[in-house]
Amino acid sequence: MTRTILRGKAHVYGRAHINTDEIIPARHLNVHEETELAKHAMEDIDTAFVARVREGDILLAGDDFGCGSSREHAVWALRGAGIRVVVASSFARIFFRNAINNGFLAIECPEAATFAESGDDLEVDLKAGLLRNLTRQREARFVPLTDFAEALLAVGGLLPYIQAKALKEGA
Repeated sequence: MTRTILRGKAHVYGRAHINTDEIIPARHLNVHEETELAKHAMEDIDTAFVARVREGDILLAGDDFGCGSSREHAVWALRGAGIRVVVASSFARIFFRNAINNGFLAIECPEAATFAESGDDLEVDLKAGLLRNLTRQREARFVPLTDFAEALLAVGGLLPYIQAKALKEGA
């Protein structure tokens, strides 16, 4: 992770159990390019999602975000749409691992679902472990990332991490 402070507009989906089929519907899983997947991100929940998202925005969600099928496409669709980070009250374990393994930031914050309204200006301070709502002047602490997760994110995910480690050990 090169930047420690991220800013973006909030896109709030506070209900629990948003599953991977809602993040990217199964009918689009024959596509692997993020730009193509992005066109269909969240479309079964919010048809205007893609039109509203700008590069660097932040998705806030409730408990168990990304439950259901193991689907890297869900991470790719959100990232392709411009979402920089998902902050959820909790994550389905498989979505969280897919996110980190793909170099995509997923942060757990118990207050995520009720912390902001869509359109609020947010700031994520990775060093301080704080989520800030700049519009409403609120702060919330989030669960810090592990050192290993930070190392994966710094190089873009698990595959680049393994490749860099192999090169280093082979040198």
